[in-house]
This record gives sequence, C-alpha cells and structure tokens, in this order.
Amino acid sequence: MSEIRVIKPGLLTTVQDHGRWGFQSRGVPVAGPMDAYAHRLANALTGNQAGAATLEITLVGPELEFDDDRIIAVTGANFELTVSDHPMPVQTAFAVRRASRLKFGRRLGGARAYLAVGGGVAVAPVLGSRATHVTTAMGGVEGRALKAGDRLPLGPEARRAKVGMTGGQVALPNGPARLRVLPGPHADYFSDASLRVLQAALYTIDQQSDRMGFRLDGDAIPYASADLISDATPMGTIQILRSGLPLLLMADRQTTGGYPQLAIVIAADLPIAGQLAPGDTVSFALCSVADAIAALIAQERTLMTIEGRESA
Repeated sequence: MSEIRVIKPGLLTTVQDHGRWGFQSRGVPVAGPMDAYAHRLANALTGNQAGAATLEITLVGPELEFDDDRIIAVTGANFELTVSDHPMPVQTAFAVRRASRLKFGRRLGGARAYLAVGGGVAVAPVLGSRATHVTTAMGGVEGRALKAGDRLPLGPEARRAKVGMTGGQVALPNGPARLRVLPGPHADYFSDASLRVLQAALYTIDQQSDRMGFRLDGDAIPYASADLISDATPMGTIQILRSGLPLLLMADRQTTGGYPQLAIVIAADLPIAGQLAPGDTVSFALCSVADAIAALIAQERTLMTIEGRESA
C-alpha cells in the first residue's frame, strides 16, 4: 500500500475527515476539521470524495515524503510550500513524484491548512470516521497528533484530478475577524443589552484555546441566572461563562454543555473562525436567518462548481 512518511510532524498535524457523526447521543464528540470548507476544497481539487481524510496542519507545518506519484493540494492557511526544494502554489492541485518531499515553510496567513492527497489518507476508521479526537485518543493515528516516523497509508486514486486546478478559497482574516451570528437557543435568558455588548466588543482569543473552543478576553456580558439543563452544543456556539466572558465552541467540543448559549456563528462564517489562533482578535455581528442561508448557498455553489469541474 502506498504511504506518506512523516519526516517532521509540525506543531499539531492530525488526520481529519468530515467528522464522527451519529454518536453524540452517546457522548462521542464529532471532531473533524476546524475549517470544513478548506477541507472539502482540498478534496475537490484532488478528485477525492468530499469527506475523504486529509491532514489538518496548525501554525507550523510538517515535512512529508511520498512513496509514489500523487496529486495533492494544500488549502486554508497560506504557507510557503516546496517539493524537493521547488516552490509550489497553495489552493492549487499539483503533482508530487515518488520519493519527493513536501516541506511547509513560513505561514503567511490563517492558522490551519489542509493537505489532501489523491485517494485520501486511509488510516483505519473508528465508529465510521478517521477523524482524530486527541482528548479521547480516538481516530487518526492512535488518536494523537502525528510524530516523526509515522507512516500514513493512502487509498487508491479513484479519479485523476486536473493538475493546476484552483479557486474557491474563502478570504483569510486580515486584522480583526468579523463573524456573523444568530441568537442562540438561550438568548431569552439574557437581558436585551447582552447581544449589544457582544456586538460592540472586540475580543482576543486567549492562549488557553484549542480545537475544543476559543476562550475570548474582552468585555464581560451579564451572566444569565438560569437553572439550565445541559443542552446540545453545535460548532460555533457562543457560551457565556460565569465570568461573563464568551467561549466559542469549535470542532472538538463536548457533546453537551450547561453554560447558556447566547449566540451561534452562522455556518458560512465557521471557516473564518477555523482560521483563528491565540492572540487573534474577533468581533461579532448579528445577521438575519435569510442572510445566513444566502451566504451558505453561495459557498455551496462555489464548492459544487469546483467539484463539477473536476469530474467533467
């Protein structure tokens, strides 16, 4: 079986597919990519199915060696890339040859890149998914981030992607990120001023943030004094801690939580949230359901166009 050999693992490189769906009622987290749009785009550019497993690369990239010819693409965060010391483009499908090495250099924007390889990363699935959830040591490679010496099996390339195909990238945040939100399921427990405070403040992502969620430092929001039973926690949920500070839940979030949910980031803006890192700043803006749907439809059309171009 064809493999990728990990020469250097990078800071936090994990195997991720579309996530482990269908088990939240049993307390199993979904996991999956922090930026699902970039993950799907990488797969589209390489001719994979949308849910094929990729490598999610965080802040510092790896060095990888290929043992056969493949078509690959790197999307999401903008890194300097070389293959056998030759510069290569991001957001574009290109070929790597047997025994060549892919190196990630400087990060120029965004926090997380997605490496798709034609055929997908074919580690053994757990509960129907290859996604890594480090907290529970589930999926991926022994449920952990990659380390030097790991060998990642690759699936057979079902379709030959078009080398040079590009397009569809969501704009990376340049300065403070702006995320659109809808009122959350517990918005009625808060005062009318709470959403105004959330929208007026500029928050900084705390260093104690990870794939589970982003702790946000900034203006406190009056805490809802409500006796809540734990509720489901979708990705993008903004919980308000007892301190009044928001917590933005991300891909590795727990399945339920007892803190009140003031707002939720719209699906079309989750890729922007997924490109944020500790020290970045973010603001929130209330939008309508109609605008949220329209933004998601526009993204889907972009991806479907690229997937159609690949299969044509």
